[in-house]
Amino acid sequence: MSSKALITGASGGIGAAYAERLAARGHELVLVARSGDAMRERFPDAEIIEADLTRDAARTEARLREDTSITTLVNNAGVGLVAPFVQADPDRVEAMIDLNVTALTRLSHAFASTREAGTLINVGSITPLALIEGMAAYNGTKAYVNAFTQTLAAELPQLRVQAVLFGAVGTGLWDKSGLPLEHLDAEIVMDVGEAVDAALAGLDTGELITIPALPDVADWEAFESARLALRPNLSRRDPAARYQVTV
Repeated sequence: MSSKALITGASGGIGAAYAERLAARGHELVLVARSGDAMRERFPDAEIIEADLTRDAARTEARLREDTSITTLVNNAGVGLVAPFVQADPDRVEAMIDLNVTALTRLSHAFASTREAGTLINVGSITPLALIEGMAAYNGTKAYVNAFTQTLAAELPQLRVQAVLFGAVGTGLWDKSGLPLEHLDAEIVMDVGEAVDAALAGLDTGELITIPALPDVADWEAFESARLALRPNLSRRDPAARYQVTV
């Protein structure tokens, strides 16, 4: 049985780079995006699913449940929104949540609930760590992806699970988000091919969290250690003494 990779948001940018790299690794491709023509032109041998996952994830879910030769799922489809929260269009915020959170969750469930092995890659972001102003709702959607993926890894030891926390990558997502790519400092923008190569290198070494731009993995490990140190005291019978609550 051949091994297939299903990649969402594959018409360009990070998704298309994943498609190129995974095809080179011997995977047949099942590519999902709204723009089927762009994918057919670039990947003529791929199976194409034209779908707007904000409205119609059902066909892609069904494909994942029915075809267990799909051994890799890359949940890449996403959209950004750069604007002060009170100035943001609530309909755009809702659509972003539908794509970045709801569709990703449904596809992850369709994949994970029907496999005893496989690879699940969720594209997260560094923005929840950096807490970048003007991106409150986007930060929230990617914080979900990061936490969701880390928890899934503990629940699903039979799967290889990874969250990739990209920083700024040179894709068309920026122009659609409201902040043109040309307005960013070139020193913080990574080439899309190099970003995906780094992400796959992290996958190959067994990383659960991959941050392609982070020079020293010890910094992430220290961050995680600090989080785990909080855990025993996050929920207790008595309020902390500093609040001076008497019972």
